[in-house]
Amino acid sequence: MARSKSSGSWLRRHVTDPFVKQAQIDGYRSRSAYKLIELDERDRLMRPGMRVLDLGSAPGGWSQVAAKAVGAKGRVLATDILPMDPIRNVDFLQGDFTTDTVVEEIKAWLGDGKFDLIVSDIAPNLSGIDSADQARSMHFLDLALDTVRLMLKPGAHFVAKMFQGQGSDEYVKDLRKHFGKVSIRKPKASRPESREVYIVAKEFKA
Repeated sequence: MARSKSSGSWLRRHVTDPFVKQAQIDGYRSRSAYKLIELDERDRLMRPGMRVLDLGSAPGGWSQVAAKAVGAKGRVLATDILPMDPIRNVDFLQGDFTTDTVVEEIKAWLGDGKFDLIVSDIAPNLSGIDSADQARSMHFLDLALDTVRLMLKPGAHFVAKMFQGQGSDEYVKDLRKHFGKVSIRKPKASRPESREVYIVAKEFKA
């Protein structure tokens, strides 16, 4: 079956992408690992001993970065609807993080504590209809913020992917009610043509 021009273009870009090549060398499961690495270097998000929640973790690139940063004394909990191969120093829950069942499992994992950092690199499966895709993306962010309100430690941080468009400005305004500082970042590993940016929200006001 012949490839479409768009799929052929994507394949050529993927094969020649320097972050894809570097991920293969460094052993990361996805090029997106370098987005979190850059955000951490700039905003000092992670340190040894922290407890981190990775929402929408599969295939595991961000979980790999977080596990390395928090070290043996830290803990990372990853969750996704999709399966994810095991990662050292990472516990994995498969399921929808918005359901009562998974929420209770996360609470059980936490015990009496809360997370020092919650990260989310979730993106919806794109339909090609911009308005629908943007609405779904913002819905995921709203659900992630619900988790933040429930499980993030006072003074802790939240990092999430956001697509700029309808609803994004209002979401940032809402975040500023809950955090001491909110910044918008565009890591080098984020393709220039993409509307994708990353929210770095620091100092949670519980």
